[in-house]
Amino acid sequence: MKRDSRLSGVLHVLLHMAEHDGPVTSEVLAKAMETNPVVIRRVMAGLREQGYVRSEKGHGGGWTLACDLSRVTLRDVYTALGCPSLLAIGNRTESPGCLVEQAVNAALDQAFNDAEALLLARLGEVTLAMLSADFHKRMVARGGRHDLEHVHAV
Repeated sequence: MKRDSRLSGVLHVLLHMAEHDGPVTSEVLAKAMETNPVVIRRVMAGLREQGYVRSEKGHGGGWTLACDLSRVTLRDVYTALGCPSLLAIGNRTESPGCLVEQAVNAALDQAFNDAEALLLARLGEVTLAMLSADFHKRMVARGGRHDLEHVHAV
């Protein structure tokens, strides 16, 4: 089953942008994320609508952060992505009249709802600034510096 990694990818892009002085093009972000610039532009457009990023056209243009990292939570970004499904498992629905299926689905629905509520609450506790601080701690420990155009090069 394919996992939806959009949230992780968008958080990745936002943190790279936070480390970059000036606008970053969709092409540079796409290269770092090993995807197509069109995918980056589509995702960034949704974040722009929420006020998290802005775009500048023309030579020297690109995407920049438009938010305070300490005020944006992982849940905020998740919501900006359209609230993709959090769980990859679901209920069987082939026999809706089956009382066993109804009992199983009722129990699973409650467990899924509880798990999603817990996960959403946790996402609401973590800010982009907290992720950035963790990144900086790791970068200092490694003794490196951030270079978006080469950070993912092998």
